[in-house]
Amino acid sequence: MAKDNLINEGGAANAPFYLPQGDECAVFEAAAAHDLPLLLKGPTGCGKTRFVTHMAAKLGRHLYTVACHDDLSAADLIGRYLLKGGETVWVDGPLTRAVREGAMCYLDEVVEARKDVTVVLHPLTDDRRILPIDRTGEELEAAPGFMLVASFNPGYQNILKTLKPSTRQRFLSLSFDFPEAAQEIAVVTRETGLDADRAKGLVRLANKLRALKGQDIEEGVSTRLIVYTATLIQGGMSVERAIEAAMIEPLTDDADVKTGLMDLVTAVFG
Repeated sequence: MAKDNLINEGGAANAPFYLPQGDECAVFEAAAAHDLPLLLKGPTGCGKTRFVTHMAAKLGRHLYTVACHDDLSAADLIGRYLLKGGETVWVDGPLTRAVREGAMCYLDEVVEARKDVTVVLHPLTDDRRILPIDRTGEELEAAPGFMLVASFNPGYQNILKTLKPSTRQRFLSLSFDFPEAAQEIAVVTRETGLDADRAKGLVRLANKLRALKGQDIEEGVSTRLIVYTATLIQGGMSVERAIEAAMIEPLTDDADVKTGLMDLVTAVFG
């Protein structure tokens, strides 16, 4: 595939680069056209967030992105009263702003948020498309164009952190994984300018490290980390040092495991 086609896939020349793996762009467009919520499932660093950013730009929608975490509450999404200039004023949260404006709201790693968050999402993810705001007494109907997108990594979560069936079945779903080798090489070369031969070696190493997931390491090497490694190499750092800093160190703190992984690096690169 020509470089220009990679950049302009889908006719969105101003959108962040994203290389489709299948029909995920068509599914996203259909969900957006019919006001349907969408859930993205896949490992960390496989391109879920880049995909959402790309599609929002492609469709000309404003995007609010929320990185979910253990302390994220429904109030963080909806809004709260704050003291400003001696007065108490209501300030909308990102979800409320998206509902009012008809924008997209992306909840990254939604299962990391507190349980009260999913309760808030339920009336927005069925035919009501409403957001009750108890603090103000409002019941907002989502403006045309509003779309809720959420993501999570099902392979990483334990039984205490997963989505209930009653929540999952309110969303369309797309499964993501790391790209095929040829696609991942294309992504790395496009993002960093590194030549294809060296990018091929990094992708081969990443796939060998991914095969160790659940054994010596908890998570496999993300495409993001390959891009980081290639960026360091393209900037003049030695291959071994770049791999150590951007691939090996982020995976583990165990000295013995790191030594074993560096032995694998030597076996791949000589």
